[in-house]
Amino acid sequence: MTADRLIINARLVGYRDLQQVAIAAGKIIAIAPKLNSADSSIDLAGDWLSLGGIDLQINGGLGLAFPDLESGDLPKLQQICDYLWQQGVDGFLPTIVTTTVAKIQRSLATLAEFIPTQKQNTAKVLGVHLEGPFLNYQKRGAHPEQHLLPLTIENIERVLGEYSQIVTVVTLAPELDSDGTAITYLRDRNIIVSLGHSQATATVAKQAFDRGASMVTHAFNAMPSLHHRQPGLLGEAIVNPNVYCGLIADGNHVSPTMLEIILKASDYDRGIFLVSDALSPIGLPDGVYPWDERKITVTKGTARLADGTLSGTTLPLLVGVENLVKWGCDVEQAIAMATKSPRKAIGLPGIGVGQPANFLRWHWDEARQKLSWTRIINS
Repeated sequence: MTADRLIINARLVGYRDLQQVAIAAGKIIAIAPKLNSADSSIDLAGDWLSLGGIDLQINGGLGLAFPDLESGDLPKLQQICDYLWQQGVDGFLPTIVTTTVAKIQRSLATLAEFIPTQKQNTAKVLGVHLEGPFLNYQKRGAHPEQHLLPLTIENIERVLGEYSQIVTVVTLAPELDSDGTAITYLRDRNIIVSLGHSQATATVAKQAFDRGASMVTHAFNAMPSLHHRQPGLLGEAIVNPNVYCGLIADGNHVSPTMLEIILKASDYDRGIFLVSDALSPIGLPDGVYPWDERKITVTKGTARLADGTLSGTTLPLLVGVENLVKWGCDVEQAIAMATKSPRKAIGLPGIGVGQPANFLRWHWDEARQKLSWTRIINS
């Protein structure tokens, strides 16, 4: 197939030299240092080129919390998808936090109704992330204790109902799964198991990883701290080459120094991906907003309950990329953690032949020491 457009002089994550990307009929047909000419070209002049971001943990948007979804919310859900697309996100996992089984079922039913209707040039719902209700009471954070459930096959079946096919990730505390049957049950249904809101020791975490768990939910938060004699869940995850750790790069959930430590200890191409963990007020100004039966106060993008408990952010995913670079992270590494690594974590391909040719162009302004991005859409 003959290219109708070339993108030239582009930096791509994982490529050593500047590349050219050939596009035809809205898709990538070739990537190489030198390609034949096309009808038109875009010269990136050494800027970075990537696919859009993938957010594997986001709790709502524009005032609508995903645990509160109802069938009448489909237009609002589309608005959220459009908003996230404008924020550089190609796809996301609506995250349903701990609530009643009835509300989980209602939200899943709504998302199952919405997914087949999705359109082009909008952020796609890639599945669902259930963050709970199988969490450790002591590490529940902002999750309401009255809705936590014992981790049994019976309770998993109640929560999943008839919607297991759209559930991509389940976050659970592995110490609640003493015989390993729950992790095996979920993996047999192609559901990714992420460890979080947990008191697990390194030994318990290793057992869970050996049984098929492959992710960690918001590393450092809602789990034991790293300790030189008790590495815990996170320590075991960092040294395991088959485990991906989600990371919130807002500067509040994890300090920039600890971010630097985990990045130096991990392989960005495999081990770490960014999440926003954004709550429903994302896209709205700071203020006080409802959150289940409680309220959260959002100040400069950080959300807290009335007692001061950190409950999430309202910062878009790609702000984390900009923050990491501002704090000294390599540009390629930062871009990969929002665009390439989360795709790998859930088994999606990165930039390559056959992919839709909708890109982000990243520009590093040396004078201002600032990273920025714009969309390039080829449809």
